[in-house]
Amino acid sequence: MSTPRVPRGTRLRRGLLALAVTASSLAALSALPATAPATAAVALNDSEVTANLWEWNWRSVASACTDHLGPAGYGAVQVAPPQESISLPTSADGVHPWYEVYQPASYRLDSRFGTRQQFADMITTCHHAGVRVYVDAVVNHMAGTNNAESVVGYAGTDFSGPGYSFPAVPYGTGDFHRPGDNCPTSGAINDWDNETQVTSCELLSLTDLYTEKDSVRTKIAGFLNDLIGLGVDGFRVDAVKHVKKDDFAAILGKLRNTTAENKRPYVAQEIFDGASNDALKARAFIGNGDVLDFGYAKGLKSAFQGSIANLANVGSWNLDAPSANVFAMVTNHDLERDGVVLSYRNGSDYTLANYFALAYPHGKPSVYDSFSWSDRNQSPPADGNGYVTDTVCGNSWNCLTRSTGIKGMVGWANTAKSVRTVSDFTVVNSNVIGFHRGDRAWIGINDSGSASTATFTTGLADGSYCDVISGARGGAGCTGTTVTVAGGRATVQIPANGAVALHANAKGGSTPTPTAPAGTVATTFTVTVSLAGDQDAYVVGSVPALGSWAPAGAVKLTAQGGGVYRATVNLPAATTVEFKFLKKTTAGVVTWESGSNRTVTTPTSGTSTVTDTFRGDPAGTQGASFTVSATTSYGQNVFLVGSVAALGSWNPANAVALSSAAYPLWRATVNLPANTTVDYKYLKKNPDGTVTWESGDNRSATIPSTGTWSSNDTWR
Repeated sequence: MSTPRVPRGTRLRRGLLALAVTASSLAALSALPATAPATAAVALNDSEVTANLWEWNWRSVASACTDHLGPAGYGAVQVAPPQESISLPTSADGVHPWYEVYQPASYRLDSRFGTRQQFADMITTCHHAGVRVYVDAVVNHMAGTNNAESVVGYAGTDFSGPGYSFPAVPYGTGDFHRPGDNCPTSGAINDWDNETQVTSCELLSLTDLYTEKDSVRTKIAGFLNDLIGLGVDGFRVDAVKHVKKDDFAAILGKLRNTTAENKRPYVAQEIFDGASNDALKARAFIGNGDVLDFGYAKGLKSAFQGSIANLANVGSWNLDAPSANVFAMVTNHDLERDGVVLSYRNGSDYTLANYFALAYPHGKPSVYDSFSWSDRNQSPPADGNGYVTDTVCGNSWNCLTRSTGIKGMVGWANTAKSVRTVSDFTVVNSNVIGFHRGDRAWIGINDSGSASTATFTTGLADGSYCDVISGARGGAGCTGTTVTVAGGRATVQIPANGAVALHANAKGGSTPTPTAPAGTVATTFTVTVSLAGDQDAYVVGSVPALGSWAPAGAVKLTAQGGGVYRATVNLPAATTVEFKFLKKTTAGVVTWESGSNRTVTTPTSGTSTVTDTFRGDPAGTQGASFTVSATTSYGQNVFLVGSVAALGSWNPANAVALSSAAYPLWRATVNLPANTTVDYKYLKKNPDGTVTWESGDNRSATIPSTGTWSSNDTWR
């Protein structure tokens, strides 16, 4: 039977099906003779702690999630604005100043931090590590009116700030508050206590969106829903003080639940302090989500540069909102440049303040890492085109989030999370304090230049505990200092400009070396496979020792040379186990081998070996490079689909995503069968799940026996 021709201009709506996969149902699925292995739901860390990796590129965030944040127990990572922003190779503030990213040119996800695909891969990688992803979302405005007409976005998008024109979204003049029209001034905010000016005039000459209009709200929500569709779990919302509260509530009402947890996305709102008008204070905004607490951050600076005994009185500080409604911070990118809070430049005061913020039950704590700077507008480390380079800790980048002490305190915070009160706050002197959170955790802080020894009530059960700041809890016991609690009290020496922290899940003493489970057989898997530069080989299968079909739990194989990879795994004896090999990139992108599940039947004792070749490495194929010129609206992406399996066999769900790095050109290279004529078409996928096919007849490509084939098409 011939392949049916795809109807011209057909629009298809995909149904969305939510599946709740339990451990038992997953085991049942893995027992089926499926050619496509089962997958497991993502398990995210039970933590309120966020790592704010400000202006790190997507590759570096992904690596941090895998290597540090996930294992340390962070609940989320906050990343910089991902949309296409203006690119300023020259400006009065230098080359590619950091604030470029807060001036959107479009809602495309190709930015100075990476491509849309790299962004999506980062989210997948972080989720596999147990870490949620919160995005710094710019919804109040687009790029400034003070940008020259020659300025374009990082993906080459044209716009006109002075003309209030952003055709890639699209937004036009009627979509903005404009001077003398719906802004009562000449454009600037002259009275910061005047709610009309603050919400309807231009912050720093930025084109202020007319969020009273439902069409504008819908486009903003479409942008945010696009992010949610890629897996984003929440938003730190920039400059939301300048959006009317009802307008922002209407935008939030249009958002979907998150994909990983099927929850409402987390929202933390940036409401700069200083207003005397109650309607413009942070507390007035908590109906729409949490708020950043500027007052708390400033109070921490005052205490750690004065007397930390004042930390006993946090509840009486001039805080921005109640603890339950706060996203807490020691610093952020704006405040560190203003010098009103602590920063990496303050050395031990800054580190100790972060320990305290992780220990004290005010809000949801965050730890900030970014780049060192000498000029307040300085670009992050970047190449000549402004694209941010990979993070190298200690080389222009600060990496407090991965330090031993901070990682230890993340575990401390997670252990104490259920206790929201402080007990036995002890002031040894103006520079030495200690307190505990119920029977879960205790901390002592010494903000002086000399060691201090004192006796504290810890709230902990008697026993030996690891100081999680000086070292992690290891299999052989504490790798740092050990503290003994007797009668609920401990005499502790706290080092100069340091801290000691204990919690119920980090007890001292060695952990017995586990014996191999009875009834298992050491099984050695060997596979010959061709890997790309950033890929590793894994084996995954139907039993827990092989990850129960979850790629995140797959067993990594070690290179033996000559394209051979090997690992030995203890499998249940006298059992038939299904398995497959897969490839996984450093960003977490998984490629399964083709064909049916493999099987190995282990003996009752002794050892077992498996030697195979990865199925599906290209053979008898040639590279085909597809290029199509196509314009898209916000949230849309272009895909390639066709008559062979490599092009999805006409199924839009399996279509090949094209890269928009050279927008409006969309490109992809696919291995297709040699000496074969292949039919294909382009389609666009929209954020709401609809698919738009290009018009006209099917296109065709005849793939040669050698060399490559390329297209240069235009969307019809």
